[in-house]
Amino acid sequence: MIETTGPQKKWHTDSILFKITIITTIILVLLIPSNWIQDLVVERDGYNQQTMDQITQKWSGSQLIQGPVLAIPYRKQVTETDGNNKMITHDVIEKAYILPQVLKIKALLKTQQFQQGITDVTIYNANVLLQGSFDMADFEKLGIDPAMVQYEKAQLIFSLSDFKGLKNNPVVTIQGQAYNADNVYDDDNPFGKALQAAFTLPKNGIIAFSYTVDIKGSNDFRFLQTGKETDAEITSDWNSPVFTGNALPDSRSTTKAGFTANWHLLNYNRPFPQQWLGNDTSLTSKKAMDDATSGVELRLPIDQYRKVMRTTKYATLIIILTFVSLFFTELIRKQNIHLFNYTLIGAAMVVYYTLLLSFAEQMGYNLAYLIASLATIGLIASFTASLLNNRNAAILFAFILTVFYGFIYVIIQLEDFSLMIGSIALFLIIAALMYFSRKINWDKH
Repeated sequence: MIETTGPQKKWHTDSILFKITIITTIILVLLIPSNWIQDLVVERDGYNQQTMDQITQKWSGSQLIQGPVLAIPYRKQVTETDGNNKMITHDVIEKAYILPQVLKIKALLKTQQFQQGITDVTIYNANVLLQGSFDMADFEKLGIDPAMVQYEKAQLIFSLSDFKGLKNNPVVTIQGQAYNADNVYDDDNPFGKALQAAFTLPKNGIIAFSYTVDIKGSNDFRFLQTGKETDAEITSDWNSPVFTGNALPDSRSTTKAGFTANWHLLNYNRPFPQQWLGNDTSLTSKKAMDDATSGVELRLPIDQYRKVMRTTKYATLIIILTFVSLFFTELIRKQNIHLFNYTLIGAAMVVYYTLLLSFAEQMGYNLAYLIASLATIGLIASFTASLLNNRNAAILFAFILTVFYGFIYVIIQLEDFSLMIGSIALFLIIAALMYFSRKINWDKH
């Protein structure tokens, strides 16, 4: 007869290594809904971008100020062979194009927020003054006989990236005389869709010009560096500008009331010739325009979806640290916590990110982070208190979770120093784990 004393122990509940293995498996399983949440953030961001595109299509998109360019028609004799193999000579009309010697751009932007559902778009009205001068073309250098030039058919051509935003019929002043701008009805111009002012070109001297365009746009305002010497000034009531393009402003001032930025650009880095013949696409090629475009973004200073996405990337780290803290609490207090309870706590931490995303869309990232964190910490702490039947242990665990979520918030806010801060914090966490794990008997079974 075999006698037994005391309760029979179960190896699968008393083995530390077995429990660690199951907890690790739970963490790996929780990675699946974590990835689903990242897909949800991408989907919501795409929906938000689609709504922004719809708003800008109805209002007006980003604006790029292009030009002006001076177009001078001239006759050119061309010799061809006809159907009877006879050589015939006839005149064709071609154009020479000249860029400004001096170009000054002065833009005043007044912004407002347009909200549709959860989407905010920065829209603006802008008054843009362009003035400067052209030097007379060097016809001999271009290989043009001055007698063939049609001075009476010269054109000053300029354009915008979105004509839906044009609010006025521009009046162009050339050599002190006003000309109404009209559409360019042929494709033989440097911009494709454009406006022109037709005038009689003087045969010598400098050609001075000025015109104003009243436009509306959204999100971005940029200008094309077409002058041999280009000076631009942008003033706006937007107080969080992001300067973009090939050149940053030489001087800028930003206050709560708005910003002012100034550019002084020379042609040495400009990818355009000062004058050319024919329908050249230099001004419309994407690379050339990118290399000669500068301006400002007027987007919202906080991208909610980008911050939520960055936060979700730390989901695995938070779950691991939480489970490790709970496991150590279990060992130190010598109270067993069922693996199912670990799963419930992990599920609460996954649902945290859906709370964060949904609240961020309505009230911004910072407040959403506070609400979602407090709700999750409160839920897990109260659940832990009921499991351990110890209020002080639950308070300590809530403090640990607060430190974890506070640590992630700091990393998200300090984007430039996130790697350094995160590395230091992880080093300290590993050191703490080493310290608390010294007296644990890992061979227990």
